[in-house]
Amino acid sequence: MGAEATPPLPEGIFSLLDTDLYKLTMQCAILKYFPDVYVTYGFTNRTPHMKLRRGAHKWLLQQMDKLANVRVTAEERAFLKKRCPYLNDAYLLFLETFQLRPAEQIDIKFTPTQDTGSDDDEGTVEYIIKGLWVDTILYEIPLLALTSQAYFMFSDTDWDYQNQEEKAYRKGCELLENGCMFSEFGSRRRRDYHTHDLVMKGLSRAAEEGKRRGWKGVLTGTSNVHFAMKYDTNAVGTVAHEWYMAIAAITDDYENANEMALRYWLGCFGEGVLGIALTDTFGTPAFLDAFRKPIPEFTSAGVGVVSTIPSSENTTLESNAESVASTKPPISATSRAKPSNKTYAQAYTGVRQDSGDPSYFIKMVREFYDREGVTGRKTVVFSDSLDIEHCLEYKTLAEEAGFNPSFGVGTFFTNDFVRRTTGEKSKPLNIVIKIATANGRPAVKLSDNMGKNTGNHEKVQEVKKKLGYTEHTWEEGDESNRWARK
Repeated sequence: MGAEATPPLPEGIFSLLDTDLYKLTMQCAILKYFPDVYVTYGFTNRTPHMKLRRGAHKWLLQQMDKLANVRVTAEERAFLKKRCPYLNDAYLLFLETFQLRPAEQIDIKFTPTQDTGSDDDEGTVEYIIKGLWVDTILYEIPLLALTSQAYFMFSDTDWDYQNQEEKAYRKGCELLENGCMFSEFGSRRRRDYHTHDLVMKGLSRAAEEGKRRGWKGVLTGTSNVHFAMKYDTNAVGTVAHEWYMAIAAITDDYENANEMALRYWLGCFGEGVLGIALTDTFGTPAFLDAFRKPIPEFTSAGVGVVSTIPSSENTTLESNAESVASTKPPISATSRAKPSNKTYAQAYTGVRQDSGDPSYFIKMVREFYDREGVTGRKTVVFSDSLDIEHCLEYKTLAEEAGFNPSFGVGTFFTNDFVRRTTGEKSKPLNIVIKIATANGRPAVKLSDNMGKNTGNHEKVQEVKKKLGYTEHTWEEGDESNRWARK
């Protein structure tokens, strides 16, 4: 495919549901608890040697403008109501009139390495996203997807779509035949929309093949809500680091941020749904300290899907499902909270591993559950730079430790290409957009692999000291060289 070629339509983003489910679930909770919080986001290219061209920047500006015209349709809202019943009526009503305003919410800048004025000039692209948290949270996934697409339209053009559907089909079959529970997680770093569509076709075929052959593995769905709707499958996901990062920044209380984030989540959605907790925002050891705590009664939202509305001015201390709708944010009401008999570790279905050494993580979490006397088979979701080899390895380790393993496989599905002329790997961009500030305070992340740490350096050092954070490195955790193997 050459730079001048037009990929199969649609070229850019045409649906606000073309995003990961956890952006919608977080937006729902933000509407309830944090509708007035102002945030900024920043962009990082972890593969800085892979530069975009000026032509890509011009194309991105055009795509930004188009985002202002995209709305959630009545058909899409009906899908959300039916397939995502944990999204409450207040949020679905909010989506009826929701729109992005890129002209006022996004600053995008291109800095050429050597400026000749040509569209072929290479350089760096920077984004700053700013506005109310509830209004800007949906930018991350489409901007990352568009940036990846721009790079492969203008910089690395030595590739084509040949065998993409078949490749996804074969990968899906191998995972299913080996008994893996997995979902497609590839929205953020996909090559483009058409590639994503081909991958979903291939995986859907594999799932049908698996059913015919009686394979034990299951394709549980996709993180992308648009493709879940298009392929009539489950939208999969819970929460992102952003939730923990922002709450910590808002309160400037890093010692209690993990517990507050867990508490808000139960306060919005209740127990029994969206129950996979993300562990590594400030290091898994600090998270586990919070995970063992008892849940305050006024945020025990009951079991099952609980319909909630944005918080009222009144604080209720009862723990029944009806009272949760008017519970004030835990930040404002912690002093009168009564502990329940259940801990977060008992209430949540399981945990997600997204950085660091998975074998060490499995051991650490197993020891934690055993020490806390938590019985029942919990789930561990793996989501960090997976391929088939790693899925099978982690599956064995997790099952031996008594867990139900599940896998969110992303870039390996949606950006696995070779160069057309040489057959060598066409390496994906490793790009991220992270929340940078909330209500004027810096937001930081301390993962289980220091290559994934993000945020203001001084704040990072301060939080490390507060939490007694220990640096961890992992030999496979080189963020500048992910997915590079053939």
